[in-house]
Amino acid sequence: MAISQGDTLPDATLVYLGDDGPATIKLSEKTKGRKVVIFALPGAYTGVCSTAHVPSFIRTKDQFVEKGVDEIICVSVNDPFVLDAWDKSTGASDAGITMLGDAEAEFTSAMGRTFSAPPVGLINRSTRYAMVVEDGTITLLQEEENPGVCDVSGGEGLLDAM
Repeated sequence: MAISQGDTLPDATLVYLGDDGPATIKLSEKTKGRKVVIFALPGAYTGVCSTAHVPSFIRTKDQFVEKGVDEIICVSVNDPFVLDAWDKSTGASDAGITMLGDAEAEFTSAMGRTFSAPPVGLINRSTRYAMVVEDGTITLLQEEENPGVCDVSGGEGLLDAM
């Protein structure tokens, strides 16, 4: 069953590449007592993810801060090494976006938002969506009708809905 607006965010352990190599963080630690934006996408280096989704949050980061958002987090079903390389190529962390990997699709599955497209090598990936989470509760959730589109889940689309 898919998690919806008003639900408690499912907890998961996500990965990133720290100074000493791969490291983990509990999503509940990132959201407790904070207002965060989480946007999820099918994968690093994929077309719409690289040309539209990440850039939309880079462009709108300051507007989210003005609305009281403490952090913007990008979640992708990728390992921390790929996400680190993608982060560097997009400039996401330099712009203030936190890149976290859902390497085993634990979070994506708990959200009820997995899809597979075997012809293009995407297996158990995330649908494209964005949400506002306040102290662990999803207060706004915007999901695209298909993962090849980035309208309502982009930075501008989420800001318009807030």
